[in-house]
Amino acid sequence: MADQQKGPMIPARYIFTFFASAGLAILYGLKVNLSVAIVAMVNHTGLAETTHDDGSHGQANVTYACPAQGPSNSTNTSEQDGPFLWNEPTQGLILGAYFWGYILTQMLGGWLAEKHSAKWVFWTSVIVNAVLTLITPWAANVHFGLVIAVRFVEGLGAGISLPAMHVLLSKWAPPTEKGRISSFTYAGMSLGTVISLPFSGVLAGKLGWAWVFYIQGIMSLVWCVLWIFLVFDSPLTHKFINPVEKQFLIDSMNLKAVPADGVKKQKVPVPWLDVLKSMPFWAIAVAHTCGNWGWYMFLVELPTYMKQILRFDIAENASLSALPYLAMWVFSIILSSIMDKLRKDGIIDQTAARKICTGISSLLPAICLVAVSFSGCNRPAAVALMTVGVMFVSGMYCGHLTNHVDIAPNYAGTLMALTNTVATVPGFIVPIFVGELTHGNQSHERWQIIFWVTAVIYIVQLVFYTIFASGEEQPWNKKYTKDGDSVEAGEFLGH
Repeated sequence: MADQQKGPMIPARYIFTFFASAGLAILYGLKVNLSVAIVAMVNHTGLAETTHDDGSHGQANVTYACPAQGPSNSTNTSEQDGPFLWNEPTQGLILGAYFWGYILTQMLGGWLAEKHSAKWVFWTSVIVNAVLTLITPWAANVHFGLVIAVRFVEGLGAGISLPAMHVLLSKWAPPTEKGRISSFTYAGMSLGTVISLPFSGVLAGKLGWAWVFYIQGIMSLVWCVLWIFLVFDSPLTHKFINPVEKQFLIDSMNLKAVPADGVKKQKVPVPWLDVLKSMPFWAIAVAHTCGNWGWYMFLVELPTYMKQILRFDIAENASLSALPYLAMWVFSIILSSIMDKLRKDGIIDQTAARKICTGISSLLPAICLVAVSFSGCNRPAAVALMTVGVMFVSGMYCGHLTNHVDIAPNYAGTLMALTNTVATVPGFIVPIFVGELTHGNQSHERWQIIFWVTAVIYIVQLVFYTIFASGEEQPWNKKYTKDGDSVEAGEFLGH
């Protein structure tokens, strides 16, 4: 272990990890910034003055679930109003459009990452989102339908990111560091949320909602330039990697040299029937889908709950909405280090580690959501419970989200694309579900239903994964390899 530390001050795999985590942070930041910006974009006062079913027009008798926090609260409402009369179902369509596109490009992303270059596939994902973020204010001023279209295409671009990242991790995360590198990389998703939510709130409150998109879009382009020059597909193609580190990675992950003619070898076919009959695979798929329901509930709808029920203003809303993801980011790093230590010392095996982490990411958030549903207008209690609940969700990073590589490293990209396709469905169901349930009725009772439904889904995740999951390599992983040798991890779709 000491040998691979000789050489460069900063190993190439850690440079990759930093930029990979930053890339995911950018993608998630650009995903959630609309959740904050839309609070400032919507004319809440105008929506309250609606045309009633009987044809009369006038001030609607609006009642709030919680009292205002102080005398300034009521006077600030109009200052926070935006220009758009988008009701809750319309907001749900806008927030959900991203996921309609996201679900369509999972398989394509994995195929492109293996057939061509995972580095450039991931870069394409980020730059598409950055450019479209920059044109979002223009789209909003034209028509909300155009915002839906822009977000849909952003989702198409983002959909190729995680399969590509899984392929990259299979080349850069050696077994002894897989938990830490994977967790730190995927923790970028929560870090991006931590940064984007309060930053978006400050920008919307101080400069106006449009600057949320302009500034974050421009900053994302800087990462795109750095990624081109500092990140490579694998140690085999890295131009500046220290020879000692390169040999360590080649040996530890059994990487195959690229042929002299530069042509990649024929890829083995995916054993589809074996995959579909594999309960460990279905355990990941169910956990991924159920976990994403809760994840998107927190990610997309938390700012709305903070605004409509707890009645925080835009700056407070954004800052407090980000607090859970800061806790999530820190806890994910601590938990992954603990799990790596326990496995290294032989106290638990890989299967136990994955089940413990997934259990943490499901049972504890479910308990917190049930408690929030009974917290009423107790703002400190609600914020504390939300923070703790989201913090424990981070168990997914060293739980089911990295389990694909355990059971079939040769098909990690394929499996990630498959489960992430199914797991994206909650992304567009959750905003519509919440929008329809709360349309014209932002009450504790309606949000109580939302929280309880999410808690039940978390329990389904816990039970199914605990029974059927495995951290061991499955026999079908090497079904088409010669003498049991490994092929390139994450190889996709066979031909």
